[in-house]
Amino acid sequence: MLLAAVVLTAVAWNRGAEYDEQYTLFLTAGTARPVWPDTAFPAGLVLQTQTGHAGFAAIASDLRRTDVHPPLYFWAAAAWRWAFGGGLFAVRMLSVCFGLGSLAAVGVIARRSGIVPWLAMLLTLGCYGFAYTAGIARGFALAEMLLLWGIACSLAGRRGLAGALFGAAVLANYLAVFVALAALCWRGPTKSVIPGHDGVGRPSLLGLTHKGWGGLRPPQASLACITLSPFLIVAFWFFIAQKGSRTGQFPPFALFPALGRIARYGAANLTGGLPLYVSDTARPLVTAILAIGLCLLGFRARRSRGLLLTTAIATPLGLLALGAMFDNTPIELRYLSFSIPFAALLVTGAVHRRSWMLATVLTVQTLSIAGLIARPETMQPAKATATAAATADAEIVVLPRGNDGIGIVGAFAREAPASMKLLVIAAGETPEAIRARAARYHRIVLAPIAVDTDSQAAVPAMQAAFSAPGWRPIAFGSNVILYERVANGE
Repeated sequence: MLLAAVVLTAVAWNRGAEYDEQYTLFLTAGTARPVWPDTAFPAGLVLQTQTGHAGFAAIASDLRRTDVHPPLYFWAAAAWRWAFGGGLFAVRMLSVCFGLGSLAAVGVIARRSGIVPWLAMLLTLGCYGFAYTAGIARGFALAEMLLLWGIACSLAGRRGLAGALFGAAVLANYLAVFVALAALCWRGPTKSVIPGHDGVGRPSLLGLTHKGWGGLRPPQASLACITLSPFLIVAFWFFIAQKGSRTGQFPPFALFPALGRIARYGAANLTGGLPLYVSDTARPLVTAILAIGLCLLGFRARRSRGLLLTTAIATPLGLLALGAMFDNTPIELRYLSFSIPFAALLVTGAVHRRSWMLATVLTVQTLSIAGLIARPETMQPAKATATAAATADAEIVVLPRGNDGIGIVGAFAREAPASMKLLVIAAGETPEAIRARAARYHRIVLAPIAVDTDSQAAVPAMQAAFSAPGWRPIAFGSNVILYERVANGE
């Protein structure tokens, strides 16, 4: 746990500001969707807009109007900001606490599963997806913690408390419903036992009898369903108001591309961005080696059944079903992170008696987490872009507004000097209009950050605006171009 506290704090401290984290800061500050001036304004204005404190009712109202998430995490973040301050690192530390709570639950589940607890906790910490979600200011870590403790309570026979924890997890993140339903439908421990790490017999979580699966019983969790229901009703009240607010966020659904995304992001959750750190020539080889290693782990864990396997596959299967129903592909690395603790428990059972496999897994995980903390390839572009822009002797930075008006602007401003002036460009603006807005300036930095549909639409117009006569590029940096005004004909 001490090692986990150090690692997750390092993740929270060193990683650059991210797009989605800005909504957490703006919403809990009471300004969910600020309107930026048409003229250039200092980056410090963005940070000032994030310093307020919103009440729970205001957060709920703004969520139903402007976003697609339930309220529990944002309520927790608002209370945390009142107590510990509103900076990005301070809010990320709330997720670190949730991550530590998740690891404690992994230890409890492992002990009841006959799996070495400390090793299961260590391998869970080493998973890129787990450390990532436990180090950013979003609700994934809270939902993961509640799910894991719900399962721990279910194994202990405390089904009423388990149902409440599952419901709270759904109220922290809608996607938690897949793991919650899988856990509620699980048949429960069999009468057979398996030896624990201390030699004591423990109930088997493999779900196997001498006759095999044996089939699912009707859920033995009527009390759990009763305690779960109020949370689902509240979550549905939010969801029904939000369901149309993010149309076009994901590409249309197609089965094989969706399966490919699941495989790619699932592997990334376990091994991180290791292929990104090598040359383009070596990248296929590194990817193939990692794929073979993951297949070996899967082969070793192939006999696992029951709760751990069911909860590990619940999220990817749920995302596929969700995509097929709504004709989109809602598959991202952090969404699949709900499977990670259960996958890590399965991996622990597969490698703890194979020292060479365990050493290999720990080595890969160490490299993965080091990359998560330090490598820019694993980070969103705001930090590197703002650093490059700060080194240029420019009067303003021109950057796209993005879909929501806060993700790109907020993340960039978080990483930029407070005095740096920003000119925000919305999708649909013409190159002529952009040049007119920048007419009073002689040196500008163009920051073509294209991370969503609106920014992808705005960037070509931004580039065209300063490719016209009267401007010339004089320097290039990380995702930035420095332009200088010149007389016509020069």
